Amino acid sequence: MECLFCKIASRVIPANIIHQDDTVVAFDDIGPKAPQHKIIIPRKHIATLNDISSEDTLLMGHMMETAVTLAKKLNMADAGYRVVMNCNSGGGQTVFHIHMHLLGGRQMTWPPG
Repeated sequence: MECLFCKIASRVIPANIIHQDDTVVAFDDIGPKAPQHKIIIPRKHIATLNDISSEDTLLMGHMMETAVTLAKKLNMADAGYRVVMNCNSGGGQTVFHIHMHLLGGRQMTWPPG
């Protein structure tokens, strides 16, 4: 197991885990870009969005549902928040295990960097 996020999900590497279930794990980003910046990962290793298949449809929906649940729990749902997924280096992906960034707690600007 070489993947950073796989190691976090299996508790080999410590992280401030704020949610976990049989399918996903969510934790604080170590380099936050907003007052609230959480990472949501599937336990299943999938390198990039290009690698998802029809068998991952429920997983992807569960990841988004988890983002909404956490936004409500963290009291940022009403004010607004952003969910971001990057794909490959040109899209800003630095850890090659799909993941969602849940960002909130400040006004988001557009367009993003």
